[in-house]
Amino acid sequence: MLKSEKILITGATGKIAFPIARELAKQNEVWGAARFSKEGDREKLIAAGIKPIQLDISLGDFSSLPADFSYVFHAAVDPGANDWRRCVQTNAQCSGDLLLHCRNAKGFVYCSTGSVYRYEGKPLTEADAPGAPLRANYSFSKIAGEQVCTWVANQFKIPLTIIRICSTYGPEGGAPCDRLDMILQGKPIRLHPDRPNNYNPIYEDDYVVLGIRAMEVAALPPITVNWGGSETVSAEDYCTYMGELVGVKPIFLYTPEAHTPLWPDMSYMHEILGRTQVPWREGFRKMIEARHPDRLISAKASATDV
Repeated sequence: MLKSEKILITGATGKIAFPIARELAKQNEVWGAARFSKEGDREKLIAAGIKPIQLDISLGDFSSLPADFSYVFHAAVDPGANDWRRCVQTNAQCSGDLLLHCRNAKGFVYCSTGSVYRYEGKPLTEADAPGAPLRANYSFSKIAGEQVCTWVANQFKIPLTIIRICSTYGPEGGAPCDRLDMILQGKPIRLHPDRPNNYNPIYEDDYVVLGIRAMEVAALPPITVNWGGSETVSAEDYCTYMGELVGVKPIFLYTPEAHTPLWPDMSYMHEILGRTQVPWREGFRKMIEARHPDRLISAKASATDV
């Protein structure tokens, strides 16, 4: 665990970055950069011992940002919903500018995505080819970002880890949380026809540990690694399990318009970062306990017994 370091976390109010920043703030000086577009975001960071700094990565202006951070976890993104040019500019060019600005860091993590891959119906390794999924703007911007940051890191000798984030979940949210909400609302869950829809979801406790570890192992040449859970489980299976926990049977709608399954090969992550510790069933139960405690059937039964 890092200790007594000065650390920058971008996108610090997000579902992945915030739990990592919160944990690091226990023993480090942590700066949380965000746009603070939502009410309460700044107070959320302050309450966790994180120093808030307002920063819009897309502007590419880092003149107000100190350059003496010893570690950086760069999770701020443009999701690519509107202007593809701005998406590429933010996620690639501006990320490279930030890396250069923080070039004295001992470790820099660039958050990429598992959706850079072309779907092949098998576990995808870091060497597999990129593709064009439904969110093509975002995925291609992350491929560009990986290359820009790799070039900057090599040219200026900055230790770098690129993590290809797959499926995260926990009290702060994530795709499985969205599917849980759909189950509770009786809405159909859209899945790809090539079943089962396999994923490697990673629970918050584990992604905090492995996110910090990614900063510690940053190296030259840069490391690119899949980032997800050690266990493979289909969306069909975990949605069925969540349905059992809340007493609602999920409805599945298979359509080619749904995102293809994201099934990463975790072998290299196990070698570089380690294995995850929270079994998927335990993680999903903990997520429901945190987000919808009143809907958990076992909790209701226990209360009735008492």
